[in-house]
Amino acid sequence: MSVVAFVAAVVVGYLLGTIPSAVIVSHLGTKGRVDIRRAGSGNPGGFNTFRSVGKGWGVVVVLLDGGKAMFAGLIALVFVGDAAAYAAATAAIAGHIWPVWSGFRGGKGVAAAGGAVLGVFPAFFPLNLVVLASGVAIFRRSRPAMLLGMSAWVVAAVLWTAFDWPNVWGPDPSAGLIVFSVLGAAMVVVKFALAGPAIRGDA
Repeated sequence: MSVVAFVAAVVVGYLLGTIPSAVIVSHLGTKGRVDIRRAGSGNPGGFNTFRSVGKGWGVVVVLLDGGKAMFAGLIALVFVGDAAAYAAATAAIAGHIWPVWSGFRGGKGVAAAGGAVLGVFPAFFPLNLVVLASGVAIFRRSRPAMLLGMSAWVVAAVLWTAFDWPNVWGPDPSAGLIVFSVLGAAMVVVKFALAGPAIRGDA
């Protein structure tokens, strides 16, 4: 794997992450009447779209945000290699949270992180859904549920790497998986912290 290919994978991953799914979908869904960055919580993500534009449009945004991060990891895995896949998936989360095109003000990264996990850590993805759903059911708020999910993600990465458990179609568990998980989880946590007081259901 060449350095140029690795850097290219990271750049492509970041650029894919910057695609403003919520802005595009809310504009199309309301024929320009709603700017999701100024509606509801102002967060350009799936859950704010869900509340401010409609359930169906919110689901579309969640799928698109997850899909772009998943795609970033998978194309890097196919064309460059394992380490690039982890790096590109991480970059896609960063691009979603801090997109250069909009003054580094993006979404909170939950859906993007989920897509990145599905792309390069698929063995953990079903468990991730269970943990997040359990957190929502227990805490009834997005922030503690998110913290539980992010913690489980990092712990799982350490366990998969330590015991070399199979990762379905994803890259072989390695130090790259741990770095991906720690950085990805940290970015989501930091974004939530910077967003201020928790809003019920906001992500």
